[in-house]
Amino acid sequence: MTSLPEQKKHIVRICHRMAERGFVAATDGNVSVRRDDRLVITPSGLNKGFVREDDLIETDMRGRVINGAGRPSSEIRMHLLVYELRGDVGAVVHAHPPLATAFSLAGVSLARCILPEVVMTLGAIPTIDYATPTTAEVPEVIREPIRKFDALILARHGTLTVGPDLMSAYNKLEKVEHTAEITLAARNLGGAEALPVEEIDRLTAMGREMGLLGPETVCVGCGGCGRPAADQSGLDEERIARLVARELAET
Repeated sequence: MTSLPEQKKHIVRICHRMAERGFVAATDGNVSVRRDDRLVITPSGLNKGFVREDDLIETDMRGRVINGAGRPSSEIRMHLLVYELRGDVGAVVHAHPPLATAFSLAGVSLARCILPEVVMTLGAIPTIDYATPTTAEVPEVIREPIRKFDALILARHGTLTVGPDLMSAYNKLEKVEHTAEITLAARNLGGAEALPVEEIDRLTAMGREMGLLGPETVCVGCGGCGRPAADQSGLDEERIARLVARELAET
Protein backbone atom coordinates (compact mmCIF):
# COMPACT_ATOMS: atom_id res chain seq x y z
CA MET A 1 0.00 0.00 0.00
CA THR A 2 1.17 3.52 -0.81
CA SER A 3 2.45 5.38 2.26
CA LEU A 4 0.17 7.95 3.87
CA PRO A 5 2.43 10.92 2.98
CA GLU A 6 2.55 9.84 -0.69
CA GLN A 7 -1.19 9.30 -0.75
CA LYS A 8 -1.77 12.77 0.64
CA LYS A 9 0.52 14.24 -2.02
CA HIS A 10 -1.52 12.44 -4.68
CA ILE A 11 -4.80 13.81 -3.30
CA VAL A 12 -3.34 17.32 -3.38
CA ARG A 13 -2.16 16.88 -6.98
CA ILE A 14 -5.60 15.68 -8.05
CA CYS A 15 -7.32 18.56 -6.25
CA HIS A 16 -5.05 21.08 -7.97
CA ARG A 17 -5.65 19.46 -11.36
CA MET A 18 -9.42 19.56 -10.81
CA ALA A 19 -9.18 23.28 -10.11
CA GLU A 20 -6.90 23.90 -13.10
CA ARG A 21 -9.27 22.05 -15.43
CA GLY A 22 -12.27 23.99 -14.13
CA PHE A 23 -13.96 20.90 -12.72
CA VAL A 24 -14.46 22.74 -9.41
CA ALA A 25 -14.73 26.39 -8.40
CA ALA A 26 -13.92 28.04 -5.07
CA THR A 27 -14.68 25.53 -2.28
CA ASP A 28 -16.68 23.10 -4.46
CA GLY A 29 -15.96 19.40 -4.66
CA ASN A 30 -14.35 16.81 -2.42
CA VAL A 31 -11.94 13.90 -2.71
CA SER A 32 -11.33 10.92 -0.45
CA VAL A 33 -9.17 7.80 -0.31
CA ARG A 34 -9.78 4.71 1.82
CA ARG A 35 -6.90 3.29 3.87
CA ASP A 36 -8.07 0.06 5.54
CA ASP A 37 -10.35 1.27 8.34
CA ARG A 38 -9.58 4.96 7.81
CA LEU A 39 -10.52 7.68 5.37
CA VAL A 40 -8.37 10.56 4.12
CA ILE A 41 -10.64 13.34 2.85
CA THR A 42 -10.46 16.98 1.81
CA PRO A 43 -11.60 19.54 4.41
CA SER A 44 -14.76 21.59 4.31
CA GLY A 45 -14.63 25.17 3.06
CA LEU A 46 -11.22 25.13 1.35
CA ASN A 47 -10.48 25.98 -2.29
CA LYS A 48 -9.20 22.81 -3.96
CA GLY A 49 -6.68 24.83 -5.94
CA PHE A 50 -4.89 25.76 -2.73
CA VAL A 51 -5.30 22.63 -0.61
CA ARG A 52 -2.13 21.27 1.03
CA GLU A 53 -1.25 17.91 2.56
CA ASP A 54 -1.52 19.35 6.07
CA ASP A 55 -5.12 20.41 5.34
CA LEU A 56 -6.36 16.87 4.72
CA ILE A 57 -8.47 15.16 7.38
CA GLU A 58 -8.26 11.56 8.57
CA THR A 59 -11.44 9.96 9.90
CA ASP A 60 -12.65 6.53 10.87
CA MET A 61 -15.28 4.82 8.70
CA ARG A 62 -18.03 6.55 10.65
CA GLY A 63 -16.69 9.98 9.82
CA ARG A 64 -15.20 10.74 13.24
CA VAL A 65 -12.02 12.84 12.97
CA ILE A 66 -8.81 11.07 13.97
CA ASN A 67 -6.19 13.50 12.68
CA GLY A 68 -6.28 16.96 11.19
CA ALA A 69 -7.63 20.39 12.01
CA GLY A 70 -10.96 21.68 10.75
CA ARG A 71 -13.92 19.67 9.56
CA PRO A 72 -14.06 16.96 6.88
CA SER A 73 -16.03 17.69 3.71
CA SER A 74 -19.72 18.33 4.28
CA GLU A 75 -20.42 15.54 1.77
CA ILE A 76 -18.59 12.90 3.81
CA ARG A 77 -21.79 10.88 4.24
CA MET A 78 -21.85 10.30 0.49
CA HIS A 79 -18.26 9.05 0.54
CA LEU A 80 -18.85 6.78 3.53
CA LEU A 81 -21.87 5.17 1.88
CA VAL A 82 -19.89 4.42 -1.27
CA TYR A 83 -17.20 2.66 0.75
CA GLU A 84 -19.83 0.79 2.74
CA LEU A 85 -21.53 -0.53 -0.40
CA ARG A 86 -18.50 -1.05 -2.63
CA GLY A 87 -15.61 -3.04 -1.21
CA ASP A 88 -13.82 -2.63 -4.56
CA VAL A 89 -13.72 1.17 -4.29
CA GLY A 90 -10.60 2.81 -2.89
CA ALA A 91 -11.24 6.44 -3.88
CA VAL A 92 -14.17 8.81 -4.44
CA VAL A 93 -14.18 12.11 -6.38
CA HIS A 94 -17.05 14.60 -6.34
CA ALA A 95 -16.74 17.56 -8.72
CA HIS A 96 -18.82 20.16 -10.55
CA PRO A 97 -17.70 19.89 -14.19
CA PRO A 98 -19.58 22.65 -16.05
CA LEU A 99 -20.84 20.84 -19.17
CA ALA A 100 -21.87 17.61 -17.48
CA THR A 101 -23.70 19.63 -14.84
CA ALA A 102 -25.32 21.80 -17.52
CA PHE A 103 -26.67 18.69 -19.24
CA SER A 104 -28.48 17.78 -16.03
CA LEU A 105 -29.88 21.33 -15.77
CA ALA A 106 -31.20 21.06 -19.31
CA GLY A 107 -32.72 17.65 -18.62
CA VAL A 108 -30.48 15.97 -21.23
CA SER A 109 -29.16 12.55 -20.27
CA LEU A 110 -25.62 11.36 -20.99
CA ALA A 111 -26.71 7.78 -20.43
CA ARG A 112 -27.24 7.02 -24.13
CA CYS A 113 -24.62 4.64 -25.52
CA ILE A 114 -22.94 6.86 -28.10
CA LEU A 115 -19.19 6.50 -27.51
CA PRO A 116 -17.71 2.98 -27.55
CA GLU A 117 -14.99 3.89 -25.03
CA VAL A 118 -17.64 4.94 -22.51
CA VAL A 119 -19.68 1.77 -23.02
CA MET A 120 -16.55 -0.36 -22.47
CA THR A 121 -15.28 1.47 -19.39
CA LEU A 122 -18.32 2.95 -17.65
CA GLY A 123 -21.29 1.16 -19.19
CA ALA A 124 -23.32 4.36 -19.05
CA ILE A 125 -23.38 7.71 -17.29
CA PRO A 126 -26.79 7.95 -15.63
CA THR A 127 -28.21 11.14 -14.12
CA ILE A 128 -29.52 10.75 -10.58
CA ASP A 129 -32.48 12.57 -9.03
CA TYR A 130 -31.79 15.93 -7.44
CA ALA A 131 -30.99 15.91 -3.72
CA THR A 132 -30.19 18.89 -1.52
CA PRO A 133 -26.37 19.09 -1.23
CA THR A 134 -24.76 18.12 2.11
CA THR A 135 -27.99 16.51 3.39
CA ALA A 136 -28.94 12.87 4.02
CA GLU A 137 -30.85 12.95 0.73
CA VAL A 138 -27.61 12.73 -1.27
CA PRO A 139 -26.42 9.31 -0.04
CA GLU A 140 -30.01 8.08 -0.25
CA VAL A 141 -30.41 8.87 -3.96
CA ILE A 142 -27.05 7.34 -4.92
CA ARG A 143 -27.56 4.20 -2.84
CA GLU A 144 -28.83 1.95 -5.64
CA PRO A 145 -27.13 3.39 -8.74
CA ILE A 146 -23.64 3.49 -7.18
CA ARG A 147 -23.85 -0.30 -6.76
CA LYS A 148 -23.92 -0.61 -10.56
CA PHE A 149 -22.06 2.41 -11.96
CA ASP A 150 -18.70 4.06 -11.38
CA ALA A 151 -19.76 7.47 -12.71
CA LEU A 152 -22.95 9.33 -11.84
CA ILE A 153 -24.23 12.78 -12.68
CA LEU A 154 -25.98 14.27 -9.67
CA ALA A 155 -28.74 16.50 -11.03
CA ARG A 156 -27.79 20.17 -10.54
CA HIS A 157 -24.92 19.04 -8.32
CA GLY A 158 -22.07 17.79 -10.47
CA THR A 159 -20.56 14.33 -10.71
CA LEU A 160 -19.55 11.41 -8.53
CA THR A 161 -16.86 9.04 -9.79
CA VAL A 162 -15.28 6.10 -7.99
CA GLY A 163 -12.46 3.66 -8.61
CA PRO A 164 -10.07 1.19 -7.01
CA ASP A 165 -7.57 4.04 -6.67
CA LEU A 166 -7.57 7.82 -6.92
CA MET A 167 -6.19 8.03 -10.47
CA SER A 168 -8.93 5.72 -11.71
CA ALA A 169 -11.68 7.75 -10.01
CA TYR A 170 -10.24 11.01 -11.37
CA ASN A 171 -9.85 9.63 -14.92
CA LYS A 172 -13.55 8.81 -14.92
CA LEU A 173 -14.32 12.43 -14.07
CA GLU A 174 -12.33 13.56 -17.12
CA LYS A 175 -14.13 10.97 -19.25
CA VAL A 176 -17.56 12.21 -18.11
CA GLU A 177 -16.79 15.83 -18.98
CA HIS A 178 -15.19 14.82 -22.28
CA THR A 179 -18.33 12.86 -23.14
CA ALA A 180 -20.41 15.94 -22.40
CA GLU A 181 -18.19 18.05 -24.68
CA ILE A 182 -18.47 15.58 -27.57
CA THR A 183 -22.20 15.13 -27.07
CA LEU A 184 -22.76 18.89 -27.10
CA ALA A 185 -20.73 19.26 -30.30
CA ALA A 186 -22.69 16.42 -31.95
CA ARG A 187 -26.02 17.94 -30.93
CA ASN A 188 -24.94 21.30 -32.37
CA LEU A 189 -24.07 19.51 -35.62
CA GLY A 190 -27.44 17.84 -35.86
CA GLY A 191 -27.49 15.09 -33.27
CA ALA A 192 -25.89 11.75 -32.42
CA GLU A 193 -27.34 8.28 -32.86
CA ALA A 194 -26.91 5.62 -30.24
CA LEU A 195 -24.80 2.59 -31.05
CA PRO A 196 -26.72 -0.48 -32.28
CA VAL A 197 -27.88 -2.91 -29.59
CA GLU A 198 -25.60 -5.65 -30.89
CA GLU A 199 -22.53 -3.38 -30.68
CA ILE A 200 -23.45 -2.23 -27.17
CA ASP A 201 -23.69 -5.85 -26.03
CA ARG A 202 -20.34 -6.64 -27.68
CA LEU A 203 -18.59 -3.65 -26.09
CA THR A 204 -20.08 -4.45 -22.69
CA ALA A 205 -18.83 -8.05 -22.91
CA MET A 206 -15.37 -6.80 -23.92
CA GLY A 207 -15.32 -4.37 -21.01
CA ARG A 208 -16.14 -7.15 -18.56
CA GLU A 209 -13.52 -9.48 -20.04
CA MET A 210 -10.90 -6.73 -19.69
CA GLY A 211 -11.92 -6.03 -16.09
CA LEU A 212 -13.10 -2.50 -16.94
CA LEU A 213 -16.75 -3.13 -16.08
CA GLY A 214 -18.14 -4.82 -13.02
CA PRO A 215 -20.67 -7.66 -13.31
CA GLU A 216 -23.33 -5.44 -11.72
CA THR A 217 -23.20 -2.78 -14.46
CA VAL A 218 -26.52 -2.77 -16.29
CA CYS A 219 -28.40 -0.90 -19.00
CA VAL A 220 -30.08 2.23 -17.61
CA GLY A 221 -33.05 1.84 -19.94
CA CYS A 222 -32.83 5.23 -21.68
CA GLY A 223 -34.44 3.80 -24.83
CA GLY A 224 -31.85 5.39 -27.11
CA CYS A 225 -30.70 2.17 -28.78
CA GLY A 226 -34.14 0.71 -29.34
CA ARG A 227 -34.45 -1.24 -26.11
CA PRO A 228 -37.58 -0.39 -24.08
CA ALA A 229 -37.14 2.70 -21.93
CA ALA A 230 -37.20 2.10 -18.17
CA ASP A 231 -39.26 4.05 -15.68
CA GLN A 232 -37.14 7.11 -14.79
CA SER A 233 -39.49 8.50 -12.16
CA GLY A 234 -37.96 10.39 -9.24
CA LEU A 235 -38.56 10.41 -5.52
CA ASP A 236 -42.13 10.06 -4.36
CA GLU A 237 -43.62 12.29 -1.69
CA GLU A 238 -43.46 9.63 1.02
CA ARG A 239 -39.74 9.06 0.44
CA ILE A 240 -39.01 12.79 0.43
CA ALA A 241 -40.89 13.19 3.73
CA ARG A 242 -38.86 10.35 5.24
CA LEU A 243 -35.57 11.93 4.15
CA VAL A 244 -36.54 15.36 5.47
CA ALA A 245 -37.57 13.85 8.82
CA ARG A 246 -34.21 12.08 9.07
CA GLU A 247 -32.32 15.28 8.27
CA LEU A 248 -34.24 17.25 10.90
CA ALA A 249 -33.54 14.56 13.48
CA GLU A 250 -29.80 14.80 12.80
CA THR A 251 -29.61 18.60 13.15
